[in-house]
Amino acid sequence: MGCCVSTSSRSTCSSGSNGDTLPSLPNRIVNNGKSRSSCIFTQQGRKGVNQDAMIVWEDFMSEDTIFCGVFDGHGPHGHLVARKARDVLPLKLLSSLHSCESKRNRSGKAGFKENIKLDNGESDKDISAQDEPNLIWREAFLKAYHAMDKELRSHRNLDCFCSGSTAVTIVKQGSNLFMGSIGDSRAIMGSKDSNDSMLAIQLTVDLKPDLPREAERIKRCKGRVFALQDEPEVHRVWLPFDDAPGLAMARAFGDFCLKEYGVISIPEFYHQVLTDGDQFIVIASDGVWDVLSNEEVVEIVSSAPTRSSAARIVVASAAREWKLKYPTSKMDDCAVVCLFLDGKMDSESDCDEQCFSSATIQSNHSGNPVESDDVQKSEPSLRRNYTVRTSEENVTDGGLSVDAGDGISSAEEQNWSGLEGVTRVNSLVQLPRFSEERPNALL
Repeated sequence: MGCCVSTSSRSTCSSGSNGDTLPSLPNRIVNNGKSRSSCIFTQQGRKGVNQDAMIVWEDFMSEDTIFCGVFDGHGPHGHLVARKARDVLPLKLLSSLHSCESKRNRSGKAGFKENIKLDNGESDKDISAQDEPNLIWREAFLKAYHAMDKELRSHRNLDCFCSGSTAVTIVKQGSNLFMGSIGDSRAIMGSKDSNDSMLAIQLTVDLKPDLPREAERIKRCKGRVFALQDEPEVHRVWLPFDDAPGLAMARAFGDFCLKEYGVISIPEFYHQVLTDGDQFIVIASDGVWDVLSNEEVVEIVSSAPTRSSAARIVVASAAREWKLKYPTSKMDDCAVVCLFLDGKMDSESDCDEQCFSSATIQSNHSGNPVESDDVQKSEPSLRRNYTVRTSEENVTDGGLSVDAGDGISSAEEQNWSGLEGVTRVNSLVQLPRFSEERPNALL
């Protein structure tokens, strides 16, 4: 599949989109490959279809602006939710930014600050501490994420009742980083200190249900937060009236069965001013962070033989660690975006480029199913994806059978069959859609 980059023209795009289809846009990559200043790579885990999605969009709104993000889906239709968010959220962010700038020009600085306070409930002190561009970007991120979740709720062919996706998105504009995050994917930065030593700086917070502020909000909305006995380290969100669905994050797109009970899609917003020592940014899904530390990822990227191979090596390292640290678990999907802040990639020969492209195509055909937006017509069945399974059980993901056709060779599968026991999943129960009246009747 490789990358689909065109650097011949600047990207232009209408500020609105219905989200049904995304036209081919220049300077935009969504598959394994590289661009002028980044490389991206994803590998399917052992739970079924790859539910991770990623994007790098150079010249996002101007020549000095880059958009990049990672989306980790979960639930029976999580892969479709992640891809929808990947394709539509950047356009909604552009639309929201234009709207916020227009509002700022009409109402003036004071009026704009007041609108921010009313929308987010923050104090005047918090707002006055931020500069004007930061305020505009903050409002744009909040509006875009809200519009994205609203579109998913009203989508006719995509059932997001018990499916959803995380999102970590970053806009680099000159020396400024503007970031929005929901869920437990993460962004970090590799930076050199005064002694020229490489440091790992975490840019976003993993929004897990056991974070005190997240747990307090969920419980205030009548949701429940607790961990199961056989996985005491994983806190999950449960409905007030049933031990379902067991969502392992506090914020997400979709997951509308829990939206009345404390799970939200409002992003945490972050602003960072880059310095001369800042080298690169890594965004990855939790399949990477479950087994690799921030420091390990920074070391892997900084010591990669070529920049274009950095994301691929991080994923390969995570795959090895999964086998070592969790031999009885099924490896999660892994997706990595590496953005080099000096805007340069290594110069490679045509042969090297061809070898990388060939490897990418082979990986996509053997490890990652070809993307399809065909939505499963059947409703999710009412059953539990038990954490512990016997080796004789068929592996399924959201009702989709997984066999040798999804890229795992039969010989390799036999090597793993004796080790498979625990399946680490983000949502334990897949619920059928309730009627509109039922949740209200149970409150």
